[in-house]
Amino acid sequence: MIVSGDALKSLAQEAALMPQEEMLEVGKKNKKLYIGIPKETSFMENRVALAPEAVGLLTAHGHTVVIETKAGTGANFTDSDYSEAGARIAYDTEEVFKADLIFKVAPPTNTEIEMMQMKQTLFSALQLAVQPKNTLKKLMEKKVTAIAWDYVKDNSGIFPVIRSMGEIAGNTAILTAGRYLSEDTGRGMMLGGVAGIAPAEVVIIGAGTVAEFAARAALGLGAIVKVFDNSTYKLRRLQNSLGQRIYTSVITPKVLAKALRRADVAIGSLRAQAGRTPMVVTETMVQNMKEGSVIIDVSIDQGGCFETSRVTSHEDPIYKEFGIVHYCVPNIASSVPRTASFALSNIFAPLIIDIGEGGGMEKIIYDNPGFRHGVYMYRGSLTSSYLGETFGLPYQDLNLLMAAR
Repeated sequence: MIVSGDALKSLAQEAALMPQEEMLEVGKKNKKLYIGIPKETSFMENRVALAPEAVGLLTAHGHTVVIETKAGTGANFTDSDYSEAGARIAYDTEEVFKADLIFKVAPPTNTEIEMMQMKQTLFSALQLAVQPKNTLKKLMEKKVTAIAWDYVKDNSGIFPVIRSMGEIAGNTAILTAGRYLSEDTGRGMMLGGVAGIAPAEVVIIGAGTVAEFAARAALGLGAIVKVFDNSTYKLRRLQNSLGQRIYTSVITPKVLAKALRRADVAIGSLRAQAGRTPMVVTETMVQNMKEGSVIIDVSIDQGGCFETSRVTSHEDPIYKEFGIVHYCVPNIASSVPRTASFALSNIFAPLIIDIGEGGGMEKIIYDNPGFRHGVYMYRGSLTSSYLGETFGLPYQDLNLLMAAR
């Protein structure tokens, strides 16, 4: 039987009009998370990982949040605030550490690690200057998956928590410097000065977020600001952000030493992409600074960029070396804990929702390169080459571990 071309065309048109099966996208399986927030115990840490408003958002999405009693006291949040937001208040610390996902601000202490369960997920800061070797070993023994929130990137390649904390730290650093410069510990002078009197000179090392907001605050008070960085792009971007011309220079020892000799305040805000902050200010440079001048080393959480820097706390924040006041608190933002807690919550809450909607922690580590950048331990295997080489611990490539999962 011979069928004409017109007949075939007609049959094809009829077939196209027949009801067809609809292909629907298979939705991602939502995962309800069990989140534990312990009370911070180290370095007079007053921040809390999640504010009550963020807890309310998470519980509305079906997640379970258990928070230790008085965890938010340092930031002026009460147990009632959290309870009304849907959180369960735990009066026993060990109960909090039974959660699948532990959210902390500061790195975990040895006591906290002992309370952790096998194969838990830890989300906290990774402060290289105060991260002891035995802490990493104990986390490895517990087969923990550990994520450093200060190394997590967003879709645009920016460190969102670092930027947010940097804005707070930059403003706070200038206010702190002004206080110690005017007191008996310093030179007894105002940061900005008044008519007929020369203002203070502020040297800022680094041209990132901390530097930008420190420069804004210092210029607003009337101080003379000089910024140093090895990236001319960052220096140019800083000037454009400030909307005015200021003294900028690449970091060369001779020029930096000359600026520090005249400086009343020096702020270290360099940040390493991986590993320790480069130490660009030598002991000799500090010795040649004016007696009573103030150093605020914001980068101390990555080792510091002043050779004379050593870690201090909010309880005992300063010391003098060669007559120069040193303020080297790793968590400067904790001096304004309520503001800092809201800033953290604005980042963590949407992230937790994404983890739940994406199918859990394993899935987001696999799918999200920016989030994977913050993972330094996966199921007990150290994945940070810097930490492995620094502490002499074995480490593996995270991408290979994920491929073999």
